Amino acid sequence: MKFDIVLCGVGGQGGISVSVVIARAAMAEGLRVKQSEVHGMSQRGGEVLAHLRLSDTEPASPTIPKGGASLILSFEPLEGLRYLPWLNAGKGVLLSATAPIRNMDTYPETETVLAELRAMPQAILIDSDKLAREAGNVKAANMVLVGAAAKYLPLKAESLEGAIRDLFGRKGEAVVEANLKAFEYGRKANP
Repeated sequence: MKFDIVLCGVGGQGGISVSVVIARAAMAEGLRVKQSEVHGMSQRGGEVLAHLRLSDTEPASPTIPKGGASLILSFEPLEGLRYLPWLNAGKGVLLSATAPIRNMDTYPETETVLAELRAMPQAILIDSDKLAREAGNVKAANMVLVGAAAKYLPLKAESLEGAIRDLFGRKGEAVVEANLKAFEYGRKANP
């Protein structure tokens, strides 16, 4: 079994936290994990990228080759378009948030970007900000996306929930519960 994930977004969206949750859940299930991160300049809205490789054998490299990703998990739609060359065109899924982060003057019209994503046969678009607000914490939009991605990941929902508890446990039970609720909203949004 091999499952490669490209996580992409803009600094401050919680992409690295998502990669930690998925990696911890995979390790709890006995899978091997390799990760490569490129941190953008979050205070300036820079890109954040992580490659996450899950396997039942030791992955050869922490980076995913172009055309090799089973899943692109994008926290911002334009970043999803940017990393499309990494998606396995025949089998891969692109899961993207719909809310743009307009961090440059030349950012295209949102509807143009979303239309390009919708034209893909394996694209799922989620209004993660709205769902996170409904779940009670707009900062948990990243966990909404984890929930929406759960049906594609080769992991049990219970393992992901345990990893969420583990990651946010030091912040108190209210934060843990808010993130678990956001995770559940994401699962329901992508049945």
